[in-house]
Amino acid sequence: MKKNVAIVFGGRSSEHEISCISAAGILSAIDTNKYNPILIGITREGNWVNVSSDFPLVIAGGVLPEVPDDAPSVVADIHGLCVAGKDLNIDLIFPVLHGPYGEDGSIQGLCVMADIAFVGNGILASAVAMDKSFAKAIFAAHGMNVTPGFVVKSNEWMDNKDLFSGLAQELGYPIFVKPARGGSSRGTTKVKRSEDFADAIAVAHSFDPKALVEKAIAGREIECAVLEIAGSPEASVLGQVHFDSKFEFYDFESKYLDGATSIELPAPIDSAVSEEIRSQAISAFKSLGCSGLARVDFFLADDGKIIINELNTMPGFTPTSVFPKMWAASGMDYKRVVDELINTAFLRNNGVLGN
Repeated sequence: MKKNVAIVFGGRSSEHEISCISAAGILSAIDTNKYNPILIGITREGNWVNVSSDFPLVIAGGVLPEVPDDAPSVVADIHGLCVAGKDLNIDLIFPVLHGPYGEDGSIQGLCVMADIAFVGNGILASAVAMDKSFAKAIFAAHGMNVTPGFVVKSNEWMDNKDLFSGLAQELGYPIFVKPARGGSSRGTTKVKRSEDFADAIAVAHSFDPKALVEKAIAGREIECAVLEIAGSPEASVLGQVHFDSKFEFYDFESKYLDGATSIELPAPIDSAVSEEIRSQAISAFKSLGCSGLARVDFFLADDGKIIINELNTMPGFTPTSVFPKMWAASGMDYKRVVDELINTAFLRNNGVLGN
């Protein structure tokens, strides 16, 4: 008998649209001989709805998709998911939610409380990875190099502008200012002059009351996909990110709207360095208590130093996203990646904290 798999997407975060596109990819790849996929969208306002499988979840004419407000309402609680009083009998949730209210442990907690199996990372790993300031401390404690920086909270900013501006000056421009708990580079600014620092803080705080300020690293951006297979995390071949020089950095527009970004597979780096980065990706995965999957992003600095940037517990998941591309280059196609994630989710013991 087929298992009912709810693909949950959309959400209240700034990455709502990217989540919709990821859901379309998973829907196209899931093995319908084994699973009955059910699309559950979360609107920008936080309402859960049952979305038709033929609803367009793609970029059309430069317009990003959104969860429709007028779809049938879904009641989601610790008793499960139901529509118009009818239980959907969900066996597994595939939460392809990016950012706050989904990738931060929120929906993972609901799944644990409802005793429903789910794909991906548990409560603790999701929450810690979402807040880059906490994740960096854990990576550093496990011997990994992290980018120098500091945190600016909105309730501390107004009374301490000179202090924080001085800290930024000590880091040395250029610097990056970004939301501590954001994604897809939304709210991120590359700051080249001290005069622009305050404006960048304001932009970051419009997305998150906790901003992260980091020194810009001169070097290459290297990514590694980690997938748990038969209970063991495996690292893909590495990819090097390239983007059009008209962009200051790997921002939202270059990632999703302009077609200006590409990934070189495998990354053109020394084999020994490549193996060290792959090893560190698995170490990062384990250090946060991850499960299922992660994309781990690194800088390979011009001086040869390997610096971990961040770990993404639910990376973009369209067939053309970096995560599946890295696995395709490693010999595992998109459909198999989706199947492995579902298999792992059914086998995992969602015990204390869901890890």
